[in-house]
Amino acid sequence: MDNRIYSNVFIAYAEVCVQQMNAQPVKANTNDGFDATRLARILLPKRGEPRNVRSLYIVENEATTPGRVNAVSRTEAILPAGSEISFETYFNAFPASYWRRWSQLDEVKLRIEITGEARVDLYRSKYDGSRIGIEGAQIETDESGHGVAEFTISLAPFEDGGWIWFDLTCEKETRLHSAGWYATVEAGEQTLEGETLPAAEPSVTIGIPTFNRPTDAVAALHALASDPEVDGRIEAIIMPDQGDKHPADEPDFDEVAEHFGDRLRIVQQGNLGGSGGYSRIMYEALHEERGTASPYILYMDDDIAIEPDSVLRSLAAARYAKSPMLIGGQMLNLQERSHLHTMGEVIDRGSFMWTAAPHTHYDHDFYQHPLRDLGDGAAHNAAGQPIAPVARDVVSKGYGTPNSSENSKDLHRRIDVDYNGWWMCMIPRVVAETIGQPLPLFIKWDDGEFGLRAKDAGFPTASWPGIAIWHMAWSDKDDAIDWQAYFHLRNRLIVAAIQHDGSPRGIVASMAKATAKHLLCLEYSTVAIQNEAIKDFLAGPDQLFDILETSLPRIAKLRKNYSDAVVIPSATDVPAATGGPAGLTRIPLSKKAKIVTLAKGLLNNAKPADARHHHAPQVNLPPIEARWFSLSRVDGATVTTADGKGVVYRKRDRGQMLALAKESMRLQKQVADRFDELRDAYRAAHPYLTSREGWAQIFEPERAAEK
Repeated sequence: MDNRIYSNVFIAYAEVCVQQMNAQPVKANTNDGFDATRLARILLPKRGEPRNVRSLYIVENEATTPGRVNAVSRTEAILPAGSEISFETYFNAFPASYWRRWSQLDEVKLRIEITGEARVDLYRSKYDGSRIGIEGAQIETDESGHGVAEFTISLAPFEDGGWIWFDLTCEKETRLHSAGWYATVEAGEQTLEGETLPAAEPSVTIGIPTFNRPTDAVAALHALASDPEVDGRIEAIIMPDQGDKHPADEPDFDEVAEHFGDRLRIVQQGNLGGSGGYSRIMYEALHEERGTASPYILYMDDDIAIEPDSVLRSLAAARYAKSPMLIGGQMLNLQERSHLHTMGEVIDRGSFMWTAAPHTHYDHDFYQHPLRDLGDGAAHNAAGQPIAPVARDVVSKGYGTPNSSENSKDLHRRIDVDYNGWWMCMIPRVVAETIGQPLPLFIKWDDGEFGLRAKDAGFPTASWPGIAIWHMAWSDKDDAIDWQAYFHLRNRLIVAAIQHDGSPRGIVASMAKATAKHLLCLEYSTVAIQNEAIKDFLAGPDQLFDILETSLPRIAKLRKNYSDAVVIPSATDVPAATGGPAGLTRIPLSKKAKIVTLAKGLLNNAKPADARHHHAPQVNLPPIEARWFSLSRVDGATVTTADGKGVVYRKRDRGQMLALAKESMRLQKQVADRFDELRDAYRAAHPYLTSREGWAQIFEPERAAEK
């Protein structure tokens, strides 16, 4: 980027910092005990949480401990006499390798305050999970039994990975008043491209776009208001309301609205998708007249459960970073709350598709496989049960978990990423001022493109362990085959045109493979809307703002023409299944079995379908069995939706399949033939598509016309 642009941004950022220092305090709780050097509070599980959720916070062996840890609050607990409690957990162990790699710090301090009698033992791990003792001591107390202990630990040994944690052993009942990880110095200046930025104030603007989830949106506001220290850091909450079911109509909205006062800014607008919502947040935060002054903008989804301390942790990580960077919150599964979605993701530059970063696994269960589980059979889970190693062939045969991980070794590595999902992501103001707005993509790939663009401009992203929210897992959604499939493909191609410098062969090959799979699975509506996605990509970038609000209704209308897109309440609403071929759902594992099964499927698809199976399905399949090797061999089947609330009736139609396949092949050939041309077009249009001027045409058309 032109150094003059950087210089202008630095001047603007310095002015914002001066404004922060001179500004009146925001209307928030200021008597909150906030310490700007604290990096993370030690958290206790909420009272009444089940054992699997407690495993994210503490390791307690209830089989040998006389009573559970009694959490008085989120930061204070009563520990039973004779208990041994470990904080080697996702939310309470300190991710030292991330702080070593990205922060200004050379050391970290643990501070513990108790009343009672307890010994502290500190440990660290290496990148392979190997456990190493650091030091330990009895906490010295006064005559009343009150004591404070502090330990300073070097971050030098954590180049490639490793955590720091502590255990408490209590000889008599002990009250843990508080504990936390602290910096030993104040946050200092940051550097970028040889320039120096002043240390940023611990203040944040939170942005939560919402669409017809008023209950979730108001719950998120209450969660942010529930923690005085979090509340005290919030300058403003910007909430673009894009639906016809409004947060303001919820019975408990007035209470939280009164709490935040004029810090809560709800902006009404049409349904512009996630990218339109998040872009509006950035647009409002940077607005020359009504913008905020906080140096950070925190993006959060509306349909999440918040761990409030994650706001403070992301703020600390951002402020102590060596240079401005995006701090990504990780995603825990809202329906299986001890499960982590992944430690981080990257873009596969061959197929240009997002994927798990090296040494990461999807859907890790901390309850079954806590950080101490190295796969050697020596560790115990949160219930105190020994963890037996899982044979690799069990997983490979499809009976184990899909992440192919039998232990937690890889969770001790530092994972480097290309981007972070916007379910939670802290973006420094200087990043937004430097690289511009999100692309007008409606949903999907707006966060990925922004992360890649930021990286190119010198602003890295880290998906930070211990900073997290809970979000519904993708396994409970049909987003790869429903209306979202249009945006998945169209936006992937757009971002590839902007970011991918190589041959498009890998991209086109992956598209062709996906099309074949969808057709074999009788997912004709998916192929139809993906063909529309390719057409819209081929039409070029000039229309992106124009179709931002109209693409979804158009795609929804198109899908109604296909039976596989029409949800029926139950399989009992159609005639009973008549029966399918023998061994229909058996998974072909060997190469020979796959070839034979594929041949049977292709032979079946070469024949006209038996119309009787369009009246009565042959089989009723759950999603896990609705695969190419089963659906390719039937003429009609009901398939349960991912959320379990209904079924779709997939009907094989040879003529429809051939027409869709021919159109897809033609369009994919155009992508291959025209990719260089389209790459130039999208790159030329990119500055305008990500500009405030471009988005002003959507957000404030009258004002934009005046200018």
